[in-house]
Amino acid sequence: MTEQQSSPEQMATGEGAGEYGGTYKVTIYELENFQGRRCELTDELPNVAEKELEKVGSIQVESGPWLGFERQAFAGEQFVLEKGDYPRWDSWSNSHSSDSLMSIRRLQIDSPDHKIHLFENVGYTGRKMEIVDDDVPSLWAHGFQDRVASVRALNGTWVGYEYPGYRGRQHVFEKGEYRHWNEWDANQPLIQSVRRVRDQQWHQRGCFENS
Repeated sequence: MTEQQSSPEQMATGEGAGEYGGTYKVTIYELENFQGRRCELTDELPNVAEKELEKVGSIQVESGPWLGFERQAFAGEQFVLEKGDYPRWDSWSNSHSSDSLMSIRRLQIDSPDHKIHLFENVGYTGRKMEIVDDDVPSLWAHGFQDRVASVRALNGTWVGYEYPGYRGRQHVFEKGEYRHWNEWDANQPLIQSVRRVRDQQWHQRGCFENS
């Protein structure tokens, strides 16, 4: 199936796929279930306290995707926020280890295509696994071990998880090279599942399933 093209109206208003002219919009709320003080964002926010919010209790993503962080200045555990509603903290945290979200930024989508290389050892050495336009809920099921010490994200944006089934801490891989696992803020070289980050408004190919 061919990729759907943006209509002239979408192009004129800046609505479309990813970096191809779309806009980002997210609303953060101080309390759960979209209550209390709120703040609409279209750009990064390194410290939610700047908006007089003590914390983030719920989130609504109108267009994105976005990347939230446990601590200020885009540090700590990462949380991928694709289009949709997040009524409480455990709806965006796969590890359920922290209810803190103190900074947030846009998550860049460079291409409608997805390709990533996972390596067993640092410096792109050891066993290698290539994933192209697919989500992998278990690396073991595809004959690859759980040790991932370096990564090359060649196209698209990806998120790796500590455990199978997209569970545990999230590690985001935007297009680029990651020679050592500490470059994605991991405390050990452990990834057991990987998926593509897509958004139906932004990433038009995500709207369709090829038969």
